[in-house]
Amino acid sequence: MKHLFTTARILLGVIFLVFSLNYWLKFIPIPAPAAESLAAGFMGAIYGSGFLTLVKVLELVSAVLLLSGRFTNLALTLLGPIVVNILLFHVLIKQADHGLSVLIAILALVVLVGQKNYLKAIFAK
Repeated sequence: MKHLFTTARILLGVIFLVFSLNYWLKFIPIPAPAAESLAAGFMGAIYGSGFLTLVKVLELVSAVLLLSGRFTNLALTLLGPIVVNILLFHVLIKQADHGLSVLIAILALVVLVGQKNYLKAIFAK
């Protein structure tokens, strides 16, 4: 089981490292959403406000923490809201391309389960 948690942690770290660096380096082309779509409006708002830059910095920091294996709980805390928003964006707004967003959510849950011994205090009565 330990290998499962480690593999999930590393995969999650690699995914967030690649896509956060892609924000600045643009080595993977990302197609723009259809004009006048809800997704285009949403993306325009988070790009234009600088919000996405902050999110990408948090993703990059979290990816480094996940890949190093240190402060995994902090990385999960930072990534939790981001993972939920990625999943909700693809399910509710874009309504397509659910594959990677579902994979990210599953990997995050697997890593979280792997950290259960450290998180017991949160759920203690």
